[in-house]
Amino acid sequence: MGLRAYGVAVLAAAGVLWAMSGTEREKPLLASTASDQVRALEAAAVARPDDLAARRALAQAYLDARQPGLALVLVESAAPAVRADVRMQHVYARALVDAGRNDEALTVESHVVTTCRPLAEGAPAPDGCDPVLLASAMRRADILRELVSMGVQDAQAHPEMSALAYQNATREARVVVQ
Repeated sequence: MGLRAYGVAVLAAAGVLWAMSGTEREKPLLASTASDQVRALEAAAVARPDDLAARRALAQAYLDARQPGLALVLVESAAPAVRADVRMQHVYARALVDAGRNDEALTVESHVVTTCRPLAEGAPAPDGCDPVLLASAMRRADILRELVSMGVQDAQAHPEMSALAYQNATREARVVVQ
């Protein structure tokens, strides 16, 4: 009889502990520090769906919060006029890189370089192009070209190959004299 009472007491205690533990609560998708800023940018993007600057800022905030999937969906679901913007394409290329799709990112980044190339030749700058964007796109395209030639799709999964590709791509110095 004593063993039976002990068994019932242990079972009752286990049941009480299980009932008190409850279910696991939902975890936020974004870190709490980034969520306030992202929430404000999301509200701005929803209020003005065709505002290019609001969408670009939101995509950049998603990338800064390490959520490239959200940035990809945002850009891919945007209107064609928004997707055609050269700065949005540059952000889209970064999202592709962060998502492990280097070959697609190289295609997009090469298009950015081609669009902004007249700027390096002294011609009038196309809409959205500036020297900083062109330099950034050229550097990223060179690194992506190296990564793709080595067969690396996800740079984060292959850090040694990524470091080697970065060294190979940045080894040569370019000087532009005007």
